[in-house]
Amino acid sequence: MLELSRNVAIPDNELELTAIRAQGAGGQHVNKTSTAIHLRFDICASSLPEYYKEKLLAFNHHLISAAGVVIIKAQEYRSQELNRDAALARLAAVIQQAMVVENTRKATKPSRGAKLRRLEGKVRKGAIKALRGKFRT
Repeated sequence: MLELSRNVAIPDNELELTAIRAQGAGGQHVNKTSTAIHLRFDICASSLPEYYKEKLLAFNHHLISAAGVVIIKAQEYRSQELNRDAALARLAAVIQQAMVVENTRKATKPSRGAKLRRLEGKVRKGAIKALRGKFRT
């Protein structure tokens, strides 16, 4: 069972964990053992609350397919158990990222004093630049 919060958890039967062979260099060990973990989690068929499902399906993340399936491949470690824990941690992180509510931006305008200071600065700069011109008699 993957605990996401106090009242939201994902049962183990909704997670599809498959042991596969890891890619890359590693000699004989990597060629004969299945230490990498391939995790699949179907968002639509899960027991997550509807709010979680909607947010996850709308969340634009490279681990979530167009069909609404989270696919994670963990192969950082040489141990299957550590890779399993890493995959579950990454799934929890993706779900937590999707649940973050961003603050809406409030439109603001500069104050009258700020506008006046800006214009006075422009006039001052213009006066300095006017002194750089040719001297006329």
